[in-house]
Amino acid sequence: MIPDYEFERSALAQGFGTIAGVDEVGRGPLAGPVTAAAVVFTEDRIPEGLNDSKKLTARARQRLCDEIMEVAVVCVAHATVEEIEEHNILRASHLAMTRALAGLSCAVDYALIDGNMLPRDLTLPAQPVVKGDARCLSISAASIVAKTARDTLMVDLAQQHPGYGWETNMGYGSKSHIAALQNLGVTPHHRRLFKPVHNILYQDNFLTD
Repeated sequence: MIPDYEFERSALAQGFGTIAGVDEVGRGPLAGPVTAAAVVFTEDRIPEGLNDSKKLTARARQRLCDEIMEVAVVCVAHATVEEIEEHNILRASHLAMTRALAGLSCAVDYALIDGNMLPRDLTLPAQPVVKGDARCLSISAASIVAKTARDTLMVDLAQQHPGYGWETNMGYGSKSHIAALQNLGVTPHHRRLFKPVHNILYQDNFLTD
């Protein structure tokens, strides 16, 4: 499956003028925010090689991210660990998506959203696209930008909290990350309601009690 511009062309044919692709990354990690990006292209200025960010190497993602930033209108936004815990990970993901759309420097009148559900606070016409990061060029670009931005953030946080391996696991629940949680404890950047973190906190409280 190779992403193309057909979803954007369909929206343009319906009379919409400016279409944004939106995607998020970071639903599964045990630590860090969830991050979304919104990207607006013109058809004659789309980098070659766009695809689902998970199918690309880190080097390819960085190269394509740089190219996207040069030719597209882009906004990256986050939902914090506190917001993930206050709402839930799906709601927090949608918050990040709506923030990314709202932060674009151009007016958008249609959005292509990765997934099977639209954010409930969305105020413009939009279409959910299942597996959009592998099917739609604008969403592919958003997945690349969001992944690159979040990875960079996790590498920075790894410098502040060494030992958890965030510079390589990006906050996901690898064996070494779980072991570090058990040995080093829970940081403010950990998602306390996610089961592995919650279990460690509960066990610690149980032993204390």
